[in-house]
Amino acid sequence: MWWWPAFLYPPPAPAFVAAASVAQFALLANAGLGELRGEHMAYSKFWQVVAGKKKNGGGGGGGALLPSRQGMLVAYVPAFVAAAASFAVPGAVVGVRAQVLSAALTVHFLKRILEVLFIHQYSGSMPLNTAATISSSYLVTTATMIYAQHLAAGLPDPPVDLLYPGVAAFAVGIAGNFYHHYLLSQLRNAAGGSGGGERQYRIPTGGLFGLAACPHYLFEIVGFFGFAMIAQTAHALAVASGTAAYLAGRSCATRRWYESKFEDFPDSIKALVPYIL
Repeated sequence: MWWWPAFLYPPPAPAFVAAASVAQFALLANAGLGELRGEHMAYSKFWQVVAGKKKNGGGGGGGALLPSRQGMLVAYVPAFVAAAASFAVPGAVVGVRAQVLSAALTVHFLKRILEVLFIHQYSGSMPLNTAATISSSYLVTTATMIYAQHLAAGLPDPPVDLLYPGVAAFAVGIAGNFYHHYLLSQLRNAAGGSGGGERQYRIPTGGLFGLAACPHYLFEIVGFFGFAMIAQTAHALAVASGTAAYLAGRSCATRRWYESKFEDFPDSIKALVPYIL
């Protein structure tokens, strides 16, 4: 097809994959718009915002609660298991590109789990329905990315090969994300650790925090586009684009939250991309 991008495999024949690509992009992008409208996913600092709305009669954040650490493990473990288990399914991971993609997804979620266990500091709660929503989203996108790559096996490689640049982008993304998560954890330690009492927040410093409120989200986006470059399927590109849309909305909401919390929050600090957004 003359109009199809030279860096992508041909579109998949199964309607399921095409529908999943559109649906996952739309759901993620809509969640990003929801963040801009103040309809936050109830985790991290926004759990307190959502809980406050419910207390004041605004709804949201109801249902069973989990300790935040357990909630984040619920969010990440199923996707990690799916990615790692793909190597054990006969014929599921065929060829270097598919192996690299499944390995990158496994490493990504293993890193998340290790951060939850050993890096992040937690003190609050997380609604079970929020954990289940995040978990199902990660699980479905992981499984469908691997399945879409399986469908591409045997097809001619795209004229523009992005496998190794994709590996480099993934490495930069995961390293930058980890570094800024570590800085956030150190900030929390300096503010009093994970003991009881009301959580204290401070303006993050170090790394790119002097230029953007959420550089950890920026590097997460880089990592997801690393997946897309490794895979070179339309589905992986849709997932990366949807993730970017959601995290852009979440970043803007986070910057607004910092402005409301700290009168001295610098105007020069952008939400996501230094100097730009």
